[in-house]
Amino acid sequence: MKRTRGKKGRVEGRTTPWKALAEVRDLLGDAPRTREYLIEYLHKIQDRYHHISNRHILALAIDMQLPMAEVYETATFYHHFDVIKPGGKPPPHLTVRVCDSLACEMFGARQLIEDLKKKSNGQIRIQPVPCVGRCAGAPVAVVGMNPVEQATTEKVNKVVNNNQTEPEIPDCIDYQAYRKDGGYKTLIDCVAGNYKPEDIIKIMEDSNLRGLGGAGFPTGRKWRILSEQPAPKMVAINIDEGEPGTFKDRYYLERDPHRFIEGTFIASWAIEDVEAVYIYLRDEYAGCRKMLEAELEKLKQDPPCDLPPIHLRRGAGAYICGEESAMIESIEGKKGMPRLRPPYVAQVGLFGRPTLEQNMESMHWVRDIIEKGPGWFASHGRHDRKGLRSFSVSGRVKKPGVHIAPAGITMRELIDEYCDGMLDGHEFYGYLPGGASGGILPASLGDVPLDFDTLQPHGCFIGSAAIVVLSDKDRVRDIALNAMRFFEDESCGQCTPCRVGTAKAVHLMEKEEWDEGLLEELARAMEDASICGLGQAAPNPLRCAIKYFPEEFE
Repeated sequence: MKRTRGKKGRVEGRTTPWKALAEVRDLLGDAPRTREYLIEYLHKIQDRYHHISNRHILALAIDMQLPMAEVYETATFYHHFDVIKPGGKPPPHLTVRVCDSLACEMFGARQLIEDLKKKSNGQIRIQPVPCVGRCAGAPVAVVGMNPVEQATTEKVNKVVNNNQTEPEIPDCIDYQAYRKDGGYKTLIDCVAGNYKPEDIIKIMEDSNLRGLGGAGFPTGRKWRILSEQPAPKMVAINIDEGEPGTFKDRYYLERDPHRFIEGTFIASWAIEDVEAVYIYLRDEYAGCRKMLEAELEKLKQDPPCDLPPIHLRRGAGAYICGEESAMIESIEGKKGMPRLRPPYVAQVGLFGRPTLEQNMESMHWVRDIIEKGPGWFASHGRHDRKGLRSFSVSGRVKKPGVHIAPAGITMRELIDEYCDGMLDGHEFYGYLPGGASGGILPASLGDVPLDFDTLQPHGCFIGSAAIVVLSDKDRVRDIALNAMRFFEDESCGQCTPCRVGTAKAVHLMEKEEWDEGLLEELARAMEDASICGLGQAAPNPLRCAIKYFPEEFE
């Protein structure tokens, strides 16, 4: 870090900042100072002071006995930490974040950002940000931590003027209500010996449940692999759904949080010898975080049976942490950069232990599958597909939101049967079946079954089932450019093909005429040489735009 001279010739960043050190110690109290809590403590400083000064970076490094460079690099990796260099000016006390990702841009986010900036007079920071997980309410602004859906300048200013900066706490099924309705009985039966671990793993295998975070790995098979690993083991639950267009995990979390928690503990029991459970929640879900903290405390105070320790970890605005190994790095208090594989996280994961990593929605279905039998889940489906899918639908439909539908339903069926059709005056033109990374398909392919493995022949994938519906009022080349800008902004920078490739692609796609040959060469390099799925999938939207919407490039 560059050293600068402060008052009386002192070198800032090298002398002990006693006042800042006292503030940090007062803020952290008796909490442990181990590395895994670094991001949690950076959040405490950010929340208290609305920025993180160089002196607080140094003070935290001293207090945690970490190199200052490591603390600085970790803090600057994440979008939600405002790290101020020596002599720098802190941001205004209040920040209004406006999502400018796919659905929000379609519904006027850019104009909203311009209008808010004109009226802010520099007293409030207006900050364009990636998807905040509320695509059905586009456009969305977040005032402090309070999300405002269908945002207008007037609505946002009213919230600001009323100082409504805290999120609403979801009115969920709480611990007492969940227990009263039979919750945790299945877990109790497992612990009491009414099931054997092999029984539960076999039920999950027969159910055909696959990982619902995007990868689609069979859940039962993953549990079996973990059951064969040496003790001790860890469990990590991923609720960092940062894919533009995705908000299904928030939907379930706001309504019935203990269902996924019970599923998680059942999984922990089934694979055996679990030392601890970690839940990684994206920072944008502030209301869910407060609710979940309260519900986990109720669970700890009155547990239904012996449970492994459970810890809630707060993300800090990094899409890449949706990747399982990057999430694990973040839980450990580090920059969220994907690990090279092998070894896989099932072998060497969180804190070096074999780790079961699962998406939250996958755990949401566990209790129902056990109680109703594996055939119940597998009995759903259309067009020779099996199971249920939670589709996060946004865009040009009358009824956006989370729609629970049979796996294999087609796009046209989903629009007509679940979304009440297209918006008035809009004609179905195309759709993104798996968020920004899943590619873009034309309306002529609206009868393809939506499920794992059905879209790959068309150069797309369903991922987390983040559906964005396009109409004849949209330009696919603009949608593809929006997606590539997102990937450029969210690339962790670890590998050159992704870091440089996404930036170069944006530059080329901003031109009136696309150099299709050069873009394909670039896409191939990103796909072949990127370390993780971000760089590998980033070319999908641009390739689909060129392949399926040639009329836009004539």
